[in-house]
Amino acid sequence: VSLTKTDRKGLAWKQRIVDDIRFCVEKYPNIFVFQVQNMRNSLLKDLRQEWKQNSRFIFGKNRVMQIGLGRNKSEEVEPDLHLLSKRLTGQVGLLFTDKSKKEVLEWAENYWAVEYARSGFVATETVTLPAGPLEEFAHSMEPHLRSLGLPTKLEKGIVTIYSDYTVCEEGKVLTPEQARILKLLGKPMAKFRLTMKCSWTKSEGFHLHVEDDVNDEEQADSAMEEEATQAMDDDDDDDEEEDDE
Repeated sequence: VSLTKTDRKGLAWKQRIVDDIRFCVEKYPNIFVFQVQNMRNSLLKDLRQEWKQNSRFIFGKNRVMQIGLGRNKSEEVEPDLHLLSKRLTGQVGLLFTDKSKKEVLEWAENYWAVEYARSGFVATETVTLPAGPLEEFAHSMEPHLRSLGLPTKLEKGIVTIYSDYTVCEEGKVLTPEQARILKLLGKPMAKFRLTMKCSWTKSEGFHLHVEDDVNDEEQADSAMEEEATQAMDDDDDDDEEEDDE
């Protein structure tokens, strides 16, 4: 399947991802579908740099990546690659690598990076600020802190909280203001991690690492075909999601 049906904006970009995936299928013996928890583009970029000697991360529109691998048995470029395609749902990407399956799974199990939580994240702890001076902030920050909801004022040029204040409560969803306050306070809550959902190797074929409810029967392929074709015709640019070198 190629993307020659239309010349709409973004088509060349999507065709490049499909071509890159097919090139990587030939080049690398092992392929993983990974799921991202608390996605951060900067951290994914760091991983690409660290692994560039023997691996390639591709993170693009799921339905475009499905075409690259093959959406069904008749399209797949290697036997059972369509089983990987069926797991390309949600915030996921592809890892092509020379590293062994054992090495990658052990690395993924132990790798994580602490990041600041964003709006919508469920707080992992309760953070409370007692009344008193916030000497870590310059006096010029006081209006901004107050605009975020903190009960602050200037006392002798020092930012001061005039009453105890609960920034967030464990188990409750963070608002944009709460997320900004936590970042200003230097309190990260989120963990960036990659979970390897499944893998395919040239020597062993497909293997599922995280149980799911995906139907691997062929009758599900027609719906996937229709969705992926629509993705190719989609005009919108998803540059923040697409693979970059």
